[in-house]
Order: sequence, then structure tokens, then C-alpha cells
Amino acid sequence: MGHTVTGKKKLVARIRRIAGQLAAIERAIETETDCSRVLQQVAAARGAMGGLLNELIEDHLRHHVANPDLSEHDRRIGTDELIALIRRYSS
Repeated sequence: MGHTVTGKKKLVARIRRIAGQLAAIERAIETETDCSRVLQQVAAARGAMGGLLNELIEDHLRHHVANPDLSEHDRRIGTDELIALIRRYSS
């Protein structure tokens, strides 16, 4: 996924924010924070992960499926990769 190098700083910053959210969840559990607050934090982290996944899928589509410079073979490979990913993680 060489195209992620162009957006690497942005992706790493997003991942670090997610890591911070996960650390906050761990602290909340350790300190026995109210369960509704922990659930809210988990939902927010899940949303952040979903946003990251969506961004990576969009990048994959743009660079490995919709790119007009791709051969039909390369486009088929990119499509098959994305279909496999969706099948694996959509449940």
C-alpha cells in the first residue's frame, strides 16, 4: 500500500489519537469509572476505528481500482483484495 506514504503523517496522527482513546478506556476500567461512561468511550473509539478503516478503503479504491492508469489486470487485483477485506471484516 505504497500510496499511504503520501498521507502517512495524517494516518499516524489518527492512529495515535485512537491509541489515546484506548488508553483512556483502560484507565477508566482500572479506576472503576461508571460503566455508561466506559461504554461511551468504547463507542467513540469504535467510531474512530471505523473512520480510519473507511479512509483506508477509500484510498485503496482510488489507487488500486478507480485509477485510470491501471491495467485491467491490476484493477481486478485491487478489486479482489477489497472484496476479500470486506467479506472478512464486515460481519
